[in-house]
Amino acid sequence: MLTDTEGIVLRQIKTSYNRRMILLFSKKYGKISAGTSIQEKGRGKSSLALRPFTYGRYELFKNRASYNINSADVIKSYYAIGENVDKYMNGAYVLEFTERVLSEGVPAPGIFHLLLDFFDLLESRDRGIGTLVLGYQIKLFKYAGVAPQVDRCVHCGEKKEAYKFSIPEGGILCQECWEKMQNQQDKTEQKSFCTENSQQHTLIYDPEFGIVNILKYFTINSLKNLKNLALKEDTGRLLQKLIREYAAYHLDASDLKSEKLI
Repeated sequence: MLTDTEGIVLRQIKTSYNRRMILLFSKKYGKISAGTSIQEKGRGKSSLALRPFTYGRYELFKNRASYNINSADVIKSYYAIGENVDKYMNGAYVLEFTERVLSEGVPAPGIFHLLLDFFDLLESRDRGIGTLVLGYQIKLFKYAGVAPQVDRCVHCGEKKEAYKFSIPEGGILCQECWEKMQNQQDKTEQKSFCTENSQQHTLIYDPEFGIVNILKYFTINSLKNLKNLALKEDTGRLLQKLIREYAAYHLDASDLKSEKLI
């Protein structure tokens, strides 16, 4: 069956017999792997549309178990990202992070348009690139259904001042609920040593540097509204650590190859 779809190239892999596998984030089918015989060295429109950081339109031959790209057209190539090392490394990290979060063959239109917004902003941005990446990840949590709850306590549901931010619980805890949890944990640990509880304790953050307010601001505002925002270095480093641990815990998105490059 012949079909077509808009898509964003996440990655490509060379295979045998001059073929390549393209990992495509398609608007219609979600994340798919598609083979193609289109030559990489060519300068035609189809060849240019098969490179990472490309948004294109793809003609696919689809059967029960696989896809093949017959032809492709570039809608927009974000070539400027590749001309700047910092932009390229951060863009590569976002592509790998997105690839890890997406489920095979499940359309994700919200994340699709979010990724395009990110590329538009990354291409034109001169400062605060790390802040933009963090904003993208926090917005992605919402579309993935694991957005942290930052406007009310995750336990009692009341709008109280944040006393702790808990990654395992998925949001903020008020002082009363936190103290109750600690008392219950102390009783449990008196009966038996619990490694899981001690590990989870390391995933608890104090709301320092206004970290909860930053999470709330990023959650409420669109990615485009963050284009002029650049966090201070210490705040950005803390938020980066929190976001990576949150993604690892709730989305199994950890140990990314590109993570060490940014």
